[in-house]
Amino acid sequence: MNWFIITSNDCNLHCAYCLNEPHPNLPITPNWSLEELKTFLKDDKHPDIAFYGGEPLLKIDIIEQVMDEITADHFTLQTNGILLHKLKSDYLNRMASILISIDGDKEVTEINRGKGVYDKIQKNIINIRERGFSGDLIARMTVSEDSDIFKDVTYLLNDEKLTFDHVHWQLDCQWDLNMSERWNDFPKWVKSYNQGITELVEYWLNQMRTGKVKGIVPFLGVFRNILNDTKTDLPCEAGLRSFAVRTDGVVTFCPLPPEFEKTIVGDIRKNKSKELLNSAKIENTCLECDVFDLCGGRCLFAKLYKFWGEEGFNLVCTTVKHLISELKGIRKEVEELIEKGIIRKEQFDYPEYNNTTEIIP
Repeated sequence: MNWFIITSNDCNLHCAYCLNEPHPNLPITPNWSLEELKTFLKDDKHPDIAFYGGEPLLKIDIIEQVMDEITADHFTLQTNGILLHKLKSDYLNRMASILISIDGDKEVTEINRGKGVYDKIQKNIINIRERGFSGDLIARMTVSEDSDIFKDVTYLLNDEKLTFDHVHWQLDCQWDLNMSERWNDFPKWVKSYNQGITELVEYWLNQMRTGKVKGIVPFLGVFRNILNDTKTDLPCEAGLRSFAVRTDGVVTFCPLPPEFEKTIVGDIRKNKSKELLNSAKIENTCLECDVFDLCGGRCLFAKLYKFWGEEGFNLVCTTVKHLISELKGIRKEVEELIEKGIIRKEQFDYPEYNNTTEIIP
């Protein structure tokens, strides 16, 4: 099972997406003890632990304590990258994956994340590579109205100083009560985004023709199932095999909206970890969708709350359907490239474990 451990609800940035506003009813740092966490997790013999926030590196001491006292198959860190240089090398190099929040080049990143952020991220990436980090380094994009998905993804894949192994993104939508709170014209932007996805799929295929399978996480995660004719449940595994431990010890099915009542599935002081397996399910309406076997329902939180209503929810679904359709369209040629030995089928086996990339944007 995968466990997001929220080490701090505070953050050292003031991004436009969340404005650094910790929920007033949740403690900033954990009020649970390490012994309580250990007791809760002890019946999960193969846990994956992901450190999350806020900004988790504001409480490096908690990260160190957890890594010292709890055995996990994998440790993952989601961070804005500003404090990475403070993480000791011994702990840094035990991270299987590090996801760094960055949206593209310097200009687009700093529109929403603030001046000077890009240079600090770049400097710290160089620092961790020099200190031996060889795990999976993932660019974790927030895609907003300022984003150009083709330009931003290809930039992050190819910049020689950033050295990202993979790029993943999530659309900044359905976290507010209506579209206009975040977007000037979301329906219009969706059209340009879909066109960018078409261009990105063609770029991905062109790279494969030269023997390279670029690390575009949503493409890899979906295409693996297309190629193998397999189905997926919810790809992020929220409420199935992935959960978040809030700073008050309450367990939710996702770390992003911790304060919402419907996300709560348990408590580390009252439950055993294995009791929470498969405790949240996608509603039946998604089961009727023709891409459900590859999408899995997209986002359990968005499905439960539908802040943009049915019409807004379905509009976001059109982006997923378009992405899946474009990937299905290249299956035949990719299979031919595999047959010719230009690429290997195993190159699409990603992620190998839940590294906290949601797969479906």
